[in-house]
Amino acid sequence: MAHLRSRRRLALAVPVVLSLTASLGFLPAAAQAAPSAESVTQTADADTFAYLVNTKTDPHTIKSVKTAINAAGGSVVVSYDKIGVIVVHSANPAFAEQIRKVRGVQSAGASRTAPVTAAGTTDEGAVQYLSKAEAAKVAKSSAAGEEPLEADQWDLRAIGADKAAQIDPGSKKVTVAVIDTGVDDTHPDIAPNFSASQSANCVSGKPDTTYGSWRPVDADHYHGTHVAGEIAAARNGIGVAGVAPGVKVASITVAQPDANSLFFPESVVCAFVFAADHGVEVTNNSYYVDPWLYNCMDDPDQRAIVDAVNRAQLYAQRKGTLNVASAGNSNDDLDSDALVDDSSPDDATPVTRTVDPHECFDVPTQLPGVVTVSATGVKGAKSYYSSYGKGVVDVAGPGGDKYQIPDTPSKNGRILSTMPNNQYGFLQGTSMASPHVAAVAALLKSTHPWATPDQLQALLKAEADNPGCPSDPYDGDGDGVVDATCVGGKRVNGFYGFGIVNALRAVK
Repeated sequence: MAHLRSRRRLALAVPVVLSLTASLGFLPAAAQAAPSAESVTQTADADTFAYLVNTKTDPHTIKSVKTAINAAGGSVVVSYDKIGVIVVHSANPAFAEQIRKVRGVQSAGASRTAPVTAAGTTDEGAVQYLSKAEAAKVAKSSAAGEEPLEADQWDLRAIGADKAAQIDPGSKKVTVAVIDTGVDDTHPDIAPNFSASQSANCVSGKPDTTYGSWRPVDADHYHGTHVAGEIAAARNGIGVAGVAPGVKVASITVAQPDANSLFFPESVVCAFVFAADHGVEVTNNSYYVDPWLYNCMDDPDQRAIVDAVNRAQLYAQRKGTLNVASAGNSNDDLDSDALVDDSSPDDATPVTRTVDPHECFDVPTQLPGVVTVSATGVKGAKSYYSSYGKGVVDVAGPGGDKYQIPDTPSKNGRILSTMPNNQYGFLQGTSMASPHVAAVAALLKSTHPWATPDQLQALLKAEADNPGCPSDPYDGDGDGVVDATCVGGKRVNGFYGFGIVNALRAVK
């Protein structure tokens, strides 16, 4: 899968927030951002490209821009009028250049570099399925009162989630939406806590709420199901347990249904707006928006992507939704002056380029107010693959690390969770760290139901445990080479932000 947050996710540093605010301006607060009634879905031909057109939000401007879109050879797929984001398909190669000149258009550009076809994540390495024989072995090691496979879930114990569940498993009034590849809600560990009314398929850029549309297209699109189990797998005597086994979990599918599973910006815009308008308290974002790992503000197409997704996620925040995202798996210092990006664009032929992460943004992780999450292993040390950066990473969570081996029946340092077709498997990545944080945020929201997204983020940081920078040079894979340098002190640093989240403190 191309960009699951096993792929990389950057955190939001204060300088980035200020930079984005200055670049994009403040978006108008709005009560609703539902698609307008005239929105239509089109089947694109091979020469058709997708575009994002970002405008002022007054009705007169939006109406005149839509007229200009048609005149320039574009067709409106969906229009989110309240945030001024219009998704367009056009076969006119000069469409973006023409529409940028239209009065009221604030930014516009292609959302991908390849023609539209009939989505990314951040897990590191292939999945390791748990066989029936292995599951039976693990079950023999689980203590009374534990789930059958809980003995292999070192991550729950690492953040006190096992003890937290005995005090408060979370409220059914709180929902975490998994914006991802789809969730298999028929899995017996997920079904008891699944919220179909808050689920949809946003792949086209327009929400499809047809029953079951939120499910993965096949077993290879397993990422979202694994994430959902980490958050809210029920304590029902079956399989595993989630960090917040009493909250609801929803699925908003944004991954393209092909083998690459790319996450294009129009799909993510749709997901944030849908979550906000359907009362979701927390979203988990274990991916980066394709096709650019970093979106540079001096490129008009990439700027339009940042603008559109930022409008949508800020809209969600203003409606009371906390957005949590993974920092990525490139072991990059996101507070450095320069990083090499050799993977973009990932929907065509990549071109190696050097970018400044303070000016070229990983979306959505570097957007204002988004909680950026780095990954740790069983020893509480930064995972070897996890990106980091002082002032960028907000908090850390268990994401697994094959080099940090736990004393568990399977001796597997990765994260065990649910998989499609009633299976279980191990994955590692910042993709797995982010849902641990999202689940703790859901526990905090359960305990403090009136807390705003800003207050929830402050609580996450306040209850976290910070191990501080390591005293010895960091060698994550044990090959004798220093892999990363931690900057900062015990209170906040580049590896862990404000620290590793703590579920037990969240419910106390």
